[in-house]
Amino acid sequence: MTKTIALLGQPNSGKSTLYNGLTGSHQHVGNWPGKTVEQKEGYFTIDGERYIVADLPGSYSLSAGSQEEEITRAYIASGKADIVCILADASQLRRNLYMLADFAPMRVPAVLILNMMDVAKLQGKSIDTESLSKRLGITVVPFVAADRKKYPELKDILRSEFNNPKKIDTEKLDALCGGAKSEMELANARFQWIEALLDGVVTGEKKRAALSRADRIFTSRRWGKPFSVAVMLLAFVASMIMAVPLMGLGSFIPRLASPLLHRLMQAGHAAPFLESLAADLIPNVVYFAAAMAGFVVGVTFTFTALEETGFLARISYAFDGTMTKLGLQGKSICPMLMGLGCTIGGAAGARVIDNWGQRILTIMLTWAVPCAAIATVMPTLATIFFGAHGILVMLGIYAYMFFMIFITAKIFGNKLSPAAERTGMLMELPPYHRPRWANVLYTSVAKSWDIFKRALRVIFLISVIFWALSFSSTGRAENSIIYRFGMYIEPVTRFFGLGWQTFIAFLASAVSKEAVLGVLNSLYVGTGDVMTATFLSKTAGVSSGNLASVLPEAISKAESLAFMFAVSFNVPCLMAVTATYRETHSLKWTASIALYYIASALVLSFIVYHIAVLIM
Repeated sequence: MTKTIALLGQPNSGKSTLYNGLTGSHQHVGNWPGKTVEQKEGYFTIDGERYIVADLPGSYSLSAGSQEEEITRAYIASGKADIVCILADASQLRRNLYMLADFAPMRVPAVLILNMMDVAKLQGKSIDTESLSKRLGITVVPFVAADRKKYPELKDILRSEFNNPKKIDTEKLDALCGGAKSEMELANARFQWIEALLDGVVTGEKKRAALSRADRIFTSRRWGKPFSVAVMLLAFVASMIMAVPLMGLGSFIPRLASPLLHRLMQAGHAAPFLESLAADLIPNVVYFAAAMAGFVVGVTFTFTALEETGFLARISYAFDGTMTKLGLQGKSICPMLMGLGCTIGGAAGARVIDNWGQRILTIMLTWAVPCAAIATVMPTLATIFFGAHGILVMLGIYAYMFFMIFITAKIFGNKLSPAAERTGMLMELPPYHRPRWANVLYTSVAKSWDIFKRALRVIFLISVIFWALSFSSTGRAENSIIYRFGMYIEPVTRFFGLGWQTFIAFLASAVSKEAVLGVLNSLYVGTGDVMTATFLSKTAGVSSGNLASVLPEAISKAESLAFMFAVSFNVPCLMAVTATYRETHSLKWTASIALYYIASALVLSFIVYHIAVLIM
């Protein structure tokens, strides 16, 4: 009979590290039944016997004040878990044991794991785990989740617990809480129990020292935000240093595979569309997925390192007041800043946000942040159409970004992050400590491999659809389905200020922003084709000189301005859509976000075009 272990712990207690250490690659990620909260379940085996590990949503209590708390409480009460492992940060034990006090009355077999014992030791603390175990009536395990050598022993301890499961002794807790008439009195009673529980158990504690020089800067009203942004920029550079070479390696896939597949398909006298599908599309789909995975390695590595060192908590603190106005929390600033480099990184970085609704809203707002590709393509077009005044167009795009973030937060904020569930950030800054690089790397590679597998499926499906629409056996856009589609709906696209050519380029920009110049080149200059520009080398062979001589004659300033704004705030790219689905595990919300941005981009195009017609 399969035995089930549930992991329970507050955010930043190291629960994810423990889960990864126990289950390794044997993991499944989905959604809780009827909910939109991520469900993670894995397993490990000992002597052929399988043990299921359920990673319950991180929460600060079991009061059922949010979806995460409601799910966690219901799962424990259901009896699905044979044993609940409660994880507590040994370096901040008093605060972390509140979860234990909240859990104790549920009368479910439990094990208390004191994580980060190494950090507690560096603080000069000594914890008598045997005395604590006797007072609680359950097994207490001193542990360091980042040390992978400790897991065989932990697994043996957990296996032995099934032979003699123990429940927390709640006699003193019940006596203290019995007379509580309000939530405040109940909380005070629980803290009294925690104080009595730890009396004489934790020694060597020092009074909280004055803030370090770094923390005085981080918590400063004047310097906290600039200093945090500087740290994030350094983190972004570090993630790029890791990601770019890995993404570059992926580019060898189509370079090596495409010529070989072309020769094989031609030798077999395959039809042109089959040859294009096998030799052109599939290798590039694999490249897209590999490039995305490479980027995720860099971003995950950076965010995990920031979290382990304690920097992420300080950045969150500095921006919490600002982000709360958008219905978010301080942690949301990190993915949004990362979005300036790449939306994929922003979406992947949102996983550090514990609340599911706030994670979705953060990703949605990150889509509004122009990425590096937009910062590369748009200045080229702005210069072609507006010359020296192109800088004003770019300033307008970035100014609209703030409006888009604000209006999107207003539209979706109460749905995803109800005001009644929002709480201010009351936190104890964790101590600085050196990350365990082996654990950081393992987490990064595991996440990257998972997203590669998922991205491959999603990117392939969407790419095949767009490829089928843009394929032409002659290589000319006029012979493609998308051309006929564009011509057919041009009366509608003209309403938004876009001709059929710019509308096709707008659609291609949802696959890749870098594709825009190549698609315009194929449609207006006549070199290349839409499919190649979209899926292969994108801007290779595109001459800005040729575009500069043709586009201003073919496209009015009003249409060009509408097109630039529409592309800038369209769906970022196909890989960003895949990353969003990976982080939300919700096809409904991923599709909703994509449709929202397509619709809002077209509305923006309509507004910009008709205003531009009046003033230009």
